[in-house]
Amino acid sequence: MSDELKRGLEGVLVAESELSFIDGDAGKLVYRGYTIEDLARNASYEEVVYLLWHGELPTREELESFRETMAAERELADGVHETVRELAEQDEDPMAALRTIVSDFSAYDADADGFENVTDDEANIRKACRITSKIPTALAAFQRIRQGDDPVAPREDLTHAANFLYMLNDEEPDEVLAETFDMALVLHADHGLNASTFSAMVTASTLTDLHSAVTSAVGTLAGSLHGGANQNVMRMLKEVDEADMEPTEWVVKALEEGRRVPGFGHRVYNVKDPRAKILGEKSEALGEAAGDMKWYDMSVAIEEYIGEEKGLAPNVDFYSASTYYQMGIPVDIYTPIFAMSRVSGWIAHVFEQYDDNRLIRPRARYIGETEQEFVPLDER
Repeated sequence: MSDELKRGLEGVLVAESELSFIDGDAGKLVYRGYTIEDLARNASYEEVVYLLWHGELPTREELESFRETMAAERELADGVHETVRELAEQDEDPMAALRTIVSDFSAYDADADGFENVTDDEANIRKACRITSKIPTALAAFQRIRQGDDPVAPREDLTHAANFLYMLNDEEPDEVLAETFDMALVLHADHGLNASTFSAMVTASTLTDLHSAVTSAVGTLAGSLHGGANQNVMRMLKEVDEADMEPTEWVVKALEEGRRVPGFGHRVYNVKDPRAKILGEKSEALGEAAGDMKWYDMSVAIEEYIGEEKGLAPNVDFYSASTYYQMGIPVDIYTPIFAMSRVSGWIAHVFEQYDDNRLIRPRARYIGETEQEFVPLDER
């Protein structure tokens, strides 16, 4: 075995998976054999969740049953509602709040029997449905409470995407908004062994429970190098707008000041992220529908300049920012929405880990002292 140091585990193979495949040179993303383009344009988020968890696309009857099961799990226990309200009233950071809330779910889950049934497939599917269905309810309630509004109860007759927008705004979304948000959830559902997915797998490899693994993943996603880029992109676009400068002029100035332009480059993709292409189309369509192309045009100008001058292509965060903003979604819950989608992928990878488990335990090369002489406390 080579003792070559791989910082960040870059290029190191640590697992085999049937879930998602990424070709960074071709700009290709596949979920269980299906291209992200086909799934984003033709499948609902619920279909993709079923695909990730069960290994195949559902029949119409299977999908209807799955949707009903998921929808029936949207309500929060009173104790969770209390936690959500307390965190909102304390103005807790949304990702920190979500981390606490997901952990709290286990206290009210009938299948969360300590750590005794962690590899029980049927129990894990039930827990997975509850976690995935309750996160949107908790996030919408958190957002409404902190802005002084009452939470909106979930509806079982709406899709996963439409129900979240309804709970967030107390208004049923139109078809365009619901479909756009559903597509965004599909695009973020899984993406190989990213940092949060890997942390969920490491946690699960100790044979702890599903709630612990998802909580670990939420905490990992909260970091600015992983989940916060879309928020930073929108803050950048607003700063450009407020500066009343041409986008390229602003970027030149920012780079001269040593600032980083968020939303570009990726650890895996060497070309434009395929998810950015799809979201770019949606951002453009939303701008046209609203009669305001400002955010989209600004984004395109920055993309073209960075591509020409720096040779960098946009990642998924770049166009998800303007897409979410044009849907009226508050900037600081972009990352929790990322988690709301990616939880399906986290759970699918945890299921694979449980199915063929080995404790994930890498080693570090020791570079400290080895011959220190111990000095008694009184002599130091």
